[in-house]
Amino acid sequence: MIKKLILQGSAKEIGRQHGSQASEQVMQSLETYEKLFYGYKKLTWKQAREVALRHVNAIEKLDHQLIEEMEGVAEGAGVDFEDILALNARSEIALADYQDSNFSDGCTAIAITSPLIEDTIIGQNWDWKAQQKNSLLLLEIHKSSKPIVKMVTEGGMIGKIGFNSNGVGVCFNALLTNKSSDTIPIHIGLRAVLDSYSLSEAISKIKGGNIAAAASYLIGYDDQKGNGTAVNVEVSPVGIDLVGENDGRLVHTNHLLSHSLKKKGLTDMNEFIFEDSMLRKKRAEQLISRKIMNKEPLNMEAFKEWFSDQFNAPNSINHFENEFVPEHRRMETVFSIIMNLSKKKMLLCIGKPSESYYEEV
Repeated sequence: MIKKLILQGSAKEIGRQHGSQASEQVMQSLETYEKLFYGYKKLTWKQAREVALRHVNAIEKLDHQLIEEMEGVAEGAGVDFEDILALNARSEIALADYQDSNFSDGCTAIAITSPLIEDTIIGQNWDWKAQQKNSLLLLEIHKSSKPIVKMVTEGGMIGKIGFNSNGVGVCFNALLTNKSSDTIPIHIGLRAVLDSYSLSEAISKIKGGNIAAAASYLIGYDDQKGNGTAVNVEVSPVGIDLVGENDGRLVHTNHLLSHSLKKKGLTDMNEFIFEDSMLRKKRAEQLISRKIMNKEPLNMEAFKEWFSDQFNAPNSINHFENEFVPEHRRMETVFSIIMNLSKKKMLLCIGKPSESYYEEV
């Protein structure tokens, strides 16, 4: 189904185990993004590495161990540190500071929590290039100074979607905007969230323009004492904003919601807002409302239903590749993940939920 690695030791050792035990997945990522950077931005791999190096100082300031972990991945996989850094800055290289390449990650993220239910459940469909299915890894990271992290990621990338032993979990949606900076790459920011012991610690790491490109971080937190919540944080080089309702449900897709960030000069450049992103968001909200109106359970099974939804296919929540749009816009659901942070339970579906199945991992 998916290669699972249990990584432990120092940051360098954790990275080395990642690189050596998943060298095939790392090579798949390198191949995918070398083609992607050139196809969309006309950047050679050498140029992409140079762009990635701009973020080293910010990552060092955040946590030097993350640099050491990437160095370890490179050593283990037999590639250069700059190669692994470029993978971890791939959103900044490919998506940030929009000029003329109108593409972004897909994804529909949902959270259901108190007062609608007692548990805190978050999840998403991750829509991207189909070939990256071959790069997926399930990592369980044990580091003495941090919570235990369980995360689904792409080979070579040290941050993505998952939760930790302290009840902090994160999903994310890419946003295509006109701003970028040399601060912390989106995927490194995701790892910083997963390395946090609390919601307030997580937010402290990503606020104040700390993140180099725009994205939506849907962060859930359960304190393991019967209390939980979720917040939808739109991060960007110009600051953050918490968006969405306070009624126990959150939905985010791939367009900017924050009015305050727009006032600071952040412009949404996703040219498929109305045909794709907005419709997926409205459909997800409709499906949740229907469950509530019918007094049906809001649980992990409901999330499975929602993420399998094919309304408005191919641009549905369960995303199919659309052969009638430009090549750079062709993407599909690569995996679907559902996390009950109260019960510390993760369900994972590799591929489209309408064609595959969820397993507890």
